[in-house]
Amino acid sequence: MPNIRHTPVAPTRAQVLAAGERIDAHRHDEHQIVYAGSGVLAVTTDAGTWFAPGTRAIWVPAGTVHAHRAHGHLELHLVGLPADDNPLGLDTPTVLAVSPLLRELIRAYTRTPGDTSAERGRLLAVLRDRLRASPQEPLRLPAPADPRLVAVCALVHDNPADPRTLAELGAATGAGERTLSRLFRSELGMTFPQWRTQSRLYHALRLLADGVPVTTVAHRCGWSSASAFIEVFRRAFGCTPGAHGRDARRAAVTRRPSS
Repeated sequence: MPNIRHTPVAPTRAQVLAAGERIDAHRHDEHQIVYAGSGVLAVTTDAGTWFAPGTRAIWVPAGTVHAHRAHGHLELHLVGLPADDNPLGLDTPTVLAVSPLLRELIRAYTRTPGDTSAERGRLLAVLRDRLRASPQEPLRLPAPADPRLVAVCALVHDNPADPRTLAELGAATGAGERTLSRLFRSELGMTFPQWRTQSRLYHALRLLADGVPVTTVAHRCGWSSASAFIEVFRRAFGCTPGAHGRDARRAAVTRRPSS
């Protein structure tokens, strides 16, 4: 990532990003929790992209070069923690499940970032406790480095509805199926079907954030039916895509500042 901005202190604040708006590549000397109260957040590093709807947050360790992108109207909440305060013990970006209690703790803590009261300190202590109890979620789209994987992943990512098998994609890019299968496991840590599902879910979240109907999203992202898409989405995010879309639109309307 070129032109990397260095901001030593990881800010704690709430801010609004318009659909498609970006925060360019930067790094902090502190850890940061990134949460989207509405819309869908994508955090990208050299290793890949982590994505999170309103039921997930992203842990960004100190020193990690990362960029943000908003899909849909994004209510962004940032919580900075000192480099020696790592309640999760994690040194790589990680997606975490956000319970209703943790969601409200994050919102409350980012509402008054300049407050230094004892009450705010207790709020942070509870927030840290709930972070430790949050399950980790595999919502990551790792970035390939091997040119053969780059070519195949680009085809899938550019057209998530592409039905071709790994063998057919390999033939189109000049690579063998067995070689590609091995590279997916060794370099990306997942099988080709797993990577393609993650890519499709990422595209699906982006489309839902833009208000695209569920049936259309299923078709554009390569599922054979809306019911098949709904089942995969429910397993990944704990809710149906219809419910996710309604919640995102409701949050955007109720929290968008008046002009």
